[in-house]
Amino acid sequence: MTAAQADHARARSEIKELPEGFKLDTPRVEDGAAIWRIARDSRTLDLNSSYSYLLWCRDFAATSVVARDTEGEPAAFVTGYIRPDRPDTLLVWQVAVDDAHRGRGLAAALLDGLTTRTARELGVSRLETTITAENAASNRLFSSFAERHGAPHRREVLFDAALFPEQGHEPEVLHLIGPFTAPAPCL
Repeated sequence: MTAAQADHARARSEIKELPEGFKLDTPRVEDGAAIWRIARDSRTLDLNSSYSYLLWCRDFAATSVVARDTEGEPAAFVTGYIRPDRPDTLLVWQVAVDDAHRGRGLAAALLDGLTTRTARELGVSRLETTITAENAASNRLFSSFAERHGAPHRREVLFDAALFPEQGHEPEVLHLIGPFTAPAPCL
């Protein structure tokens, strides 16, 4: 086995599996309200209007993912889009897990599933996201993603606090991850 094959096998074996009882799926417009509630209840995300989540489920479903519970209801989500000027880059907008399902690896499994799908279908090989310094869980999520995929990971301030109209918004730090190679689908 060559070094490249060994790296590929290691990355494939380390992809986060979805916890039992959950299914990855593409969001549908009907999921918009549930996704909005999960975002609202996270108490860490900047909450967008409920209308924007409906539009997201319609217009950016191919670059987003939900985890459905045994009843088929959204339990977690990742929203993202392809950067218009960088078609190989998926920008992850928001990641949230319903409070009842936290601590089970859903966020990592969703992120791995989404990047695998977008790499295969859309040619994505890089990931970007912004995170405030105080959001330890998201910082860990994206650092561990880079480690699992053996991808370079650098950070730089994208939007300084002074750019935000409201007082007290922390700077948004841009995480640039990649290039990464999507694992081969399990047969």
